[in-house]
Amino acid sequence: MSERFEGSFTQQEPIPDEGIEAAMRVMQHGRLHRYNTHGDEIAEAALLEEEFAEQVGAKYCLAVASGGVAMSTALRASGVKHGDAVLTNAFTLAPVPGAIAAVGGVPVYVEVTADLVIDLDDLAAKVGQAKVLLLSHMRGHICDMERVMAICNAAGVTVIEDCAHTMGAAWDGVPSGRWGRFGCYSTQTYKHVNSGEGGLLISDDAEGMARAIMLSGSYMLFEKHRAAPPIETFAQIKYETPNISGRMDNLRAAILRPQLRKLSEQAGKWNARYRAVEAGLRDVPGLTLIVRPEKESFVASSFQFLLSDWSSEAVADVIARCAKRGVELKWFGGAEPKGFTSRYDSWRYADVPDLPETDKVLAGIIDMRLPLTFSLDDCAQIARIIRAEVGAVWQEVGVS
Repeated sequence: MSERFEGSFTQQEPIPDEGIEAAMRVMQHGRLHRYNTHGDEIAEAALLEEEFAEQVGAKYCLAVASGGVAMSTALRASGVKHGDAVLTNAFTLAPVPGAIAAVGGVPVYVEVTADLVIDLDDLAAKVGQAKVLLLSHMRGHICDMERVMAICNAAGVTVIEDCAHTMGAAWDGVPSGRWGRFGCYSTQTYKHVNSGEGGLLISDDAEGMARAIMLSGSYMLFEKHRAAPPIETFAQIKYETPNISGRMDNLRAAILRPQLRKLSEQAGKWNARYRAVEAGLRDVPGLTLIVRPEKESFVASSFQFLLSDWSSEAVADVIARCAKRGVELKWFGGAEPKGFTSRYDSWRYADVPDLPETDKVLAGIIDMRLPLTFSLDDCAQIARIIRAEVGAVWQEVGVS
C-alpha cells in the first residue's frame, strides 16, 4: 500500500517558554499599548525595535501591526501619492499590490524568471515608469541585489524591500532589507517569527523613518522610541504627517523578542528541511528544481519547484494525487485564486498587463510550506510521495 503523510502543513511550533512568560508579565500588568509605560519602564515594542535594528545592522526600526502595514507605511513615507505608479514583481502575494493600492498607487508589474525572481532586463526596460520599486523577495528567493540597486539608483528610483519571506536571509552577506531605503518584514504565523500578525520596518533614512513613526500612530510620543531618529528630525514632520494607526502592541512584541534571538538557529533547521526535500526530488523527469545562487543566504520556510510546460490538467492531477496521500501542494497557475495563491490577473483593481514570460512561469509553480514541526524524516517522506506522483502522471499523460 502507498505510504501516506500524516502531518499538518499549517501547524507551527509552540511559542517558546520565554515568550509565554514575557507575554504573561505584560498581561498581568495590563500595559499592552506601546506608549502605556510606568515610571522608567521601557515598552516591549521599543525593546523589540532596538534589538531587531541591532540584529540586522539598521539605524532605525518600527514595529507595526502587519507586514502589509509596514509596506504601506514605507510607501507613504517615500512620498507615494494617489495615482503614482509603483513597480513590483508580477509573481508575489496579494498584500504587495494591496499595499500599493492602499496608498492610492498603481502597480506596474515586472516580469519574473524561472528562478522565481524579478526579471532584471524587464525592470531595466520599465524603470522609467515609476519613482519607487516595491521589490518582493517572493517565497524567500532573492535576486541579484547589486544589479537591482544599480538599475534603480541610475534612474533615481527608491527601492523598498518586501522581506516577508526573507527575515534572516542575505545577499552577498548583506541582510535582506538592508539594500533599499526601507525593509519590510512580517511576523504573521507562517513567517520566520510568529506573533499571529505583526510587522517590522527598518531604515537608515532619518526623515523617512520619522515620517513612518508618525504615520504608525505615535501622536507626539515619538520620544518613547529608542531605535528612532533624533528628536529634532520630527520638528516639522510632526505637523505635516497624518496619523494612520498601525502600531504593534506590547503583547506581540514580548512574544517576538525571544524568537528573534533564536532566528539563526531556526534558519538552520528550515534549511536542513529544504535540503532534505530537494535531495529527494533531484532528477525527477518533468520536475525542475529552483537553483539557489551562491550569493544567496536563504531561510527556506517553504519549497517551490516547477512543472514547466505541463498542461493544467496534468498539474491539477499531481496536486490531487499528492493531496490524497497527505501532501498539500499549492499552485500559482490556477485560473481562479485559491487560498493565498492568487496571481496578478486576479487583482483587478489594477490594470492587467500582458506578461507572457510570467504566465509561463506561473503555470508551473508548485509551492509547499515547510513548518518546523516536520522532521527530516517527514521531509524525506514528502519528497518520496511527490516524486512518485509526478512520475506517475508524467508516464500516464506523456508530458513532453
